[in-house]
Amino acid sequence: MSEAIAVLSQKGGTGKTTMVRSLADVFERLGMDVLAVDADPQGNLSDYFDADPNSHPTLGDVLQGQARAADAVHGRVVPANLRLAEAELGLAGKIGREVTLRNALRDLRRSKDLILIDCPPTLGLMTVNALVAATHAILSTEAQYFSLQGMEQAMQVLDLARDSLNPELELLGVCLNIANMRTRHARQTLEALRERFGDKLFRTVIRQSIVYAESAERAIPILDYRPEKGADYLLLTGEILRRLGKQEMLERLDELSAEVVPARAGATTG
Repeated sequence: MSEAIAVLSQKGGTGKTTMVRSLADVFERLGMDVLAVDADPQGNLSDYFDADPNSHPTLGDVLQGQARAADAVHGRVVPANLRLAEAELGLAGKIGREVTLRNALRDLRRSKDLILIDCPPTLGLMTVNALVAATHAILSTEAQYFSLQGMEQAMQVLDLARDSLNPELELLGVCLNIANMRTRHARQTLEALRERFGDKLFRTVIRQSIVYAESAERAIPILDYRPEKGADYLLLTGEILRRLGKQEMLERLDELSAEVVPARAGATTG
């Protein structure tokens, strides 16, 4: 089966949805058949993919047993809306509630090269479902004190999912996101993350920029909207490929970087 990566954060505003959308775009440009799953009732990832707000069925319908996951794929995303919150409440009293998403995605994992799951900005049942359905997890955090506190809570939930329901779940890495590295606070945050997570911390930092919000508002991937601002995500993809053992794709990634990003915008991915 393919890898499934859950991207999570304990709070909103850490750039995790932009991360999912940007990584999906890069991996697709590398020739992979990628599916994004919007597991957040706010539906921001669905909007970023420009999914029809009236799309049916959605992830909520899938979790309620009213549709197959394959039938809920609209373009390259399984979208979500507020019905997902209703579905999550409905799962609360059911036996095996934590494995519902894993069971639903089983067939899609056989047909896709990679599945990326955008978790809600909470550590509740929906996030647990995403972690149980995933092979790997990426933690996204911003350079804020309370975000660092939230990282410990996220790790507790990840460990719980791994210990009790998904022993193969692996922390792929921790990413400092939307960071202004010119500030002392951001640099101190990076050092604190390095001390806590060691080599699990990605070397790539996603730098703060308003253009990410602009690209989301226009439902245009960052490499199409402002290619030079996509340099960080190209670098991050290189790290992810190495950690997944897909070094054979690095040459194509370097070619892609040369095609879409001006040489002055970022360093090599190699």
